[in-house]
Amino acid sequence: MSALEIRLASRPHGTPTLENFDLVDVDVPTPGPGQLLVRNTWLSVDPYMRGRMSSAKSYAAPYEVGKVMHGGAIGEVVKSDVDGFAPGDTVLHGLGWRTHAVLDPKHATKIEPGAAPVPAYLGVLGLTGLTAYAGLFDVAHLREGDTVFVSGAAGAVGSVAGQLAKFRGSKRVIGSAGTAEKVRWLTDELGFDAAFNYKDAPVTEQLAKAAPDGIDVYFDNVGGEHLEAAIDSLNLHGRIVVCGMISQYNATEPTPAPRNLSQIIAKRFTMRGMLVGDHQHLRQEFVAEVAPLVADGRLKYSETVVDGVRNAPQAFLDLLAGANTGKMLVRV
Repeated sequence: MSALEIRLASRPHGTPTLENFDLVDVDVPTPGPGQLLVRNTWLSVDPYMRGRMSSAKSYAAPYEVGKVMHGGAIGEVVKSDVDGFAPGDTVLHGLGWRTHAVLDPKHATKIEPGAAPVPAYLGVLGLTGLTAYAGLFDVAHLREGDTVFVSGAAGAVGSVAGQLAKFRGSKRVIGSAGTAEKVRWLTDELGFDAAFNYKDAPVTEQLAKAAPDGIDVYFDNVGGEHLEAAIDSLNLHGRIVVCGMISQYNATEPTPAPRNLSQIIAKRFTMRGMLVGDHQHLRQEFVAEVAPLVADGRLKYSETVVDGVRNAPQAFLDLLAGANTGKMLVRV
């Protein structure tokens, strides 16, 4: 029996292409003593992976050319001589973008398939949901009555952030997205108070119209024009949490800082970047609060599912182009 690995073939310059990936057939790996063999069933596709394709120094080591691109995954234990793990168990781990993975047990988290749909543990109940939760409550210190603006609001993180803000008593939640269909999903299904298509008109104009009294919190997934617009609309002592800047990930030259950054003086706003790895202490609290919201349908989420591990590179390119609604997943 053979396995398949998706490797980084070359580092992209600008927007990645399929030529940057290699699909390689290999033998199914053999676990050593004290290890697990897992057959992956779901792979996570995430924007941060674009940064790891570059050789630039960052918070995570770059992917190595010629090596497998790691990512979040869920799989079924095939072989185990480890206490606590048995064949048939479902586990969450970080060695995705391949059909089979050998894991040390410390890198595998057993999940209970009956508690929630299995893919949810890569999205709304996984690092995606925790990112939204930590960004709002641990970084932006959301307060009841705040007006919140979320960019990339139809994405995996943004869609959860907007709903959590509403559940915690925000006065008004506004989202931006890239299609009319996504805008309707935000307002009609997720309960955003207002949403707009950032392609329809300048973001500054549309945000000012949607938030005539300004905003108190900006959850940034996009950067660029969205960040400038948010600074213009920010109220005194507003808070910006920078989760991502997907509009700049494929830039080949340094991107300019927000041209209105000097407003930080007069408005005394704070702007802080975040990585979900710094907020793992919130996981138990997050699951306790969010899992019931997911279970009873109050917190809604969407998944864009692509079938077949060989289609993972195209799914990644589609994600960078904004083709997904909610979490992008590959069903192996």
